[in-house]
Amino acid sequence: MSKRLVPSMAALQCFEAAARHLSFTRAAEELHLTQSAVSKQVAQLEEMLRHHLFLRIRRRLQLTPAGALYLAEVNKILTQVDMSSRYIMSYGEQTEVLKVATQPSFGVRWLIPHLKGFGKRHPNIHLDIRNEMEPFSLLQAKADVVFFYGQGTWPGATCIELFGEEVLPVCAPELLQGRTLTDASELSDQVLLQSTTRPEAWHEWFLEQGLHSPNSYHGPRFDTFHMCLSAAQAGCGVALVPSYLATADLAEGKLVVPWPHRMRSNGAHFLAFSEHAAEVPKVRSLVDWIAEQVAAEKT
Repeated sequence: MSKRLVPSMAALQCFEAAARHLSFTRAAEELHLTQSAVSKQVAQLEEMLRHHLFLRIRRRLQLTPAGALYLAEVNKILTQVDMSSRYIMSYGEQTEVLKVATQPSFGVRWLIPHLKGFGKRHPNIHLDIRNEMEPFSLLQAKADVVFFYGQGTWPGATCIELFGEEVLPVCAPELLQGRTLTDASELSDQVLLQSTTRPEAWHEWFLEQGLHSPNSYHGPRFDTFHMCLSAAQAGCGVALVPSYLATADLAEGKLVVPWPHRMRSNGAHFLAFSEHAAEVPKVRSLVDWIAEQVAAEKT
């Protein structure tokens, strides 16, 4: 294996500071080094890279094209090192990190509110929650627990069904202008907000009521239901969303249901973890907590 080309962190810091200030002197002051020390680090870096990073013009520095390109890469490296260091500093010696992946709307509208109190019961478990549109993180070992919507089959994983769902139309109160609809077909005249993940939703909703809408596939398209709900609140049109996502907005009067027909979705929401992680304490802790939250909602 060939030797890696790995400059020292000191050299990268000296280069970045000098490039930002375009001055070895000011870089030295910032880093609490001598001007000659900074200049020497940069010179060694240039020798290693076999490229000039600066032009020295009348005691002033100017980045070369190679220097400007390298600066962008060095900034990424230094930012990542800083983030990783602060990440570790945030944990105690007894803390375990539990990596959780969730689809965006589910995470914002359901998961986060239902995690209230988890940290108090399990102070040594630090949750690291990230958005994922699909549960691939589990197979790639990027997550310990994944929340996803689907059929509940995932190779190598244990999938626990949390709850099914039904979708219903919602919109801003002012969109109806005080009118009461007498037929679902009247919604066809409104702007129908579309979800990228469920492009057939409006068509199926109308079809289930024996209706055909020429506009069921037309309208602004959004990646997440959370965005659809925000657009509906803003009065951009009517959104067809899982009812559990709209519960709070409906209760607060931010949204209304223009037509009461609810359509059962084909899938359900699941919690999944690798089969070999079934008895890992931190995983078991979250699984049990979520099971309690779901059971409480059903009572």
